[in-house]
Amino acid sequence: MPAVLDRPAQAHPSTSLLRDGRVSIYQPEQKGLIYPELPAFTNVAAQRQHLKERLVAACRAFALEGFDYGFAGHLTVRDPEHPELYWTNPMAVHFAQVKLSNLILADHKGRVVEGRHAINRAGFVLHAAVHEAHQDIVAMCHAHTVYGTAFAALGKPLDPISQDAAAFFEDHVVIKEEAGQVAVEEKAGTSVCDWFKDVKAAIHQNHGLLTASRHSIEAAAFWFIALERCCRQQLLVEATGQKPVMVSADKSRYSREHVGSEYIGWLHFQAIWEHLVATQPDMFA
Repeated sequence: MPAVLDRPAQAHPSTSLLRDGRVSIYQPEQKGLIYPELPAFTNVAAQRQHLKERLVAACRAFALEGFDYGFAGHLTVRDPEHPELYWTNPMAVHFAQVKLSNLILADHKGRVVEGRHAINRAGFVLHAAVHEAHQDIVAMCHAHTVYGTAFAALGKPLDPISQDAAAFFEDHVVIKEEAGQVAVEEKAGTSVCDWFKDVKAAIHQNHGLLTASRHSIEAAAFWFIALERCCRQQLLVEATGQKPVMVSADKSRYSREHVGSEYIGWLHFQAIWEHLVATQPDMFA
């Protein structure tokens, strides 16, 4: 059984090129096949529009997963032109009702500089602190989910019981600071933000799950969905009373590098994006 990770494990590269120049083994070697490609932008306005659309889609994906809990839950992505500002979902608007027209842009002090809605105080305290402390982090996600919150009460990391869970092997931490206390004071964000160095996910004891991405809002959103799923799987296994067979450390690291990278998180989200575009065109209103 792995020890509780009170601090991030040794850093590892989230994306590395294969010998043939591909980012992932999942990229087809055969030319001409339909396959998601990373976006390229000719100007910052197009990049901003892209980020905002994907932020809305991430919120809609959270709605599909049933991650709503009143006004709780906040997703953020850093503005491409003004990195001291970030886009986020509006306060007290259901994930299913988030759209381009009601997103808000805020600074690290919690001041709304664009948009008509208020900002979620707890979201500002946690996310703004992380964005400000880690300039490489471009996106974050948090929601009060059933299984993630239940698992967080155990105060321990995920075990590598599957390929899915191996994606988080040595790539998540358990945060005990401010455990169970609602984060509405700025000092709470400061005490939590340091834990996000070199990891993509955190289990905040007695609170829930958080994910951060240095790649995209799509990666942050998918790994949150995946982390909630893994928490559910481990709780189900533990409920049997049987001791599960663990994936070995070397195989867990191998799986993490191939199915746990930022790029793979982005790639997974493309299927969600296409589904949402086809079924929820009001996202772009």
